[in-house]
Amino acid sequence: MSTVADLFNRIAPVYDNLNDALSLGLHRVWKKMVYRWAAPQLGEVWLDLCCGSGDMAILLARSGATVIGVDFAECQLELARQKGKNLPNLTWEWGDVLYLRFPDASVDGVTMTYGLRNLADIKQGLQEIYRVLKTPGRAVILDFHRPYDPGVATFQKWYLRRIVVPTAQRLNLAREYAYLESSLEQFPQGQEQIQLAQEVGFAVSKHYPLLGGMMGILSLQKI
Repeated sequence: MSTVADLFNRIAPVYDNLNDALSLGLHRVWKKMVYRWAAPQLGEVWLDLCCGSGDMAILLARSGATVIGVDFAECQLELARQKGKNLPNLTWEWGDVLYLRFPDASVDGVTMTYGLRNLADIKQGLQEIYRVLKTPGRAVILDFHRPYDPGVATFQKWYLRRIVVPTAQRLNLAREYAYLESSLEQFPQGQEQIQLAQEVGFAVSKHYPLLGGMMGILSLQKI
């Protein structure tokens, strides 16, 4: 865990600006899609896991739901605190997604954007999400993916190697962003994610590819 946390602490000062530049601002569109899928309601309690600098948690909190943003990179949490300081229904805390402190069946919903891929044990992370969700409860997870289409996969590798890493290099962060390609190679694809979710107990598990399969949303329901 410490290696990933250290990485996200190091990139925190430029995290938002680089995300905007490297995705052409589209990461904000995809997060709004997660919000619409999640559909938080006034009075509900939501967790945003691997909350990073707080964009997703802030979107959820603006619905009126009570939201807790959780991350294990303290520098990212400090950015999130500053961005969400005017939302009284939004709190932040350090935590490990694999060992959440929340009681069983204690939250109405969970979101995670660009965090599942970085968990040391993806199945355990999904199990923890299932455990803390009420019945009924729902989770929406957004992340990068390895495309099934060979042409799109070739473009993804080109983009990572020729655009992402050189851009990060100008900020002395090439090593930190080079990890993206290796993390994708080990990340379960859509159908594998569905299988893992079903194994931990989710009755409804669907995966929706985005951007030619380079992104994907995993939608889960505990019923």
